[in-house]
Amino acid sequence: MINIDGDFLLIDKPYTWTSFQVVKRLKYLIGKQYHIKKFKIGHAGTLDPLATGLLIVCIGKFTKKIEQFQASEKEYTGTFILGATTASYDREKPVNETFPFAHITQEQIYSLAKAMTGELEQVPPIFSAVKVNGKRAYKLARAESDVALQPKKITISEFEITNIALPQVDFRIVCSKGTYIRSIARDFGTELNSGAYLAALRRTRIGDFTIEKATTMDDIEQNLNAPADSI
Repeated sequence: MINIDGDFLLIDKPYTWTSFQVVKRLKYLIGKQYHIKKFKIGHAGTLDPLATGLLIVCIGKFTKKIEQFQASEKEYTGTFILGATTASYDREKPVNETFPFAHITQEQIYSLAKAMTGELEQVPPIFSAVKVNGKRAYKLARAESDVALQPKKITISEFEITNIALPQVDFRIVCSKGTYIRSIARDFGTELNSGAYLAALRRTRIGDFTIEKATTMDDIEQNLNAPADSI
């Protein structure tokens, strides 16, 4: 049962869905189930389309908590691919350059993860929602305009390498608000005198909320007794 006046949902965002698509679909399903047309709904902390995992969707007066949720610490798991780069720093764009990676040792990878833990300055990806002179960076990038983004302070409190099978490197990262894992991939490759891009990403925690408590969109469809129409 959803409280229209004030509630939140923990959603396991599907692969290729935008965060906006999740909210749009939920708004339709909830509106149909409760026979209402207008109510407040929004998400806290955008996930890229190619990422999966925890997305908090706020309803009614709980939309006032969106900034609070967005400011919470995040945890991610995922995979870097060494030896190549893309314009978007992930799989959204094709590989645009390749680099040697045979020289990279496991010791270097573990040492770099340790060195990249703490307070850092990070330049966001060009293909991101960061605003430049009032315009979204990704819109300027798609228009092939020159985009100069300023570095921002972030904190990586944990950076664990969970598996190495070159060129693939699996990781777990705990970080502050505003951290772009795609940019970590870019910087990781550069520091190893190679290249890297983000091949997979899953958000597993936001503050005290974990992915184990999340509901899939398929379950939402069934629970609200609505057909799985196209978004």
